[in-house]
Amino acid sequence: MSTATVYQVVVNDEEQHALWPSGAPLPAGWRAEGFVGTEEECAAHVDRVWPDIRPLSLRRRLAEQAAATGGAAR
Repeated sequence: MSTATVYQVVVNDEEQHALWPSGAPLPAGWRAEGFVGTEEECAAHVDRVWPDIRPLSLRRRLAEQAAATGGAAR
């Protein structure tokens, strides 16, 4: 009898998301995001909530550069 692994979605300070086995100790710098399910369910959730996979620091830097030059951030 095989039991499917239950995963949780975790996020770090750069707003990067990952799947982590539920109940396993989280790696340093990561926190539970709140969604738990199968690997497929968690991956679909990440796809919905994390459309821009660039790290937060890069998104902020690009937005600041765009604001300074009067252009739009991508």
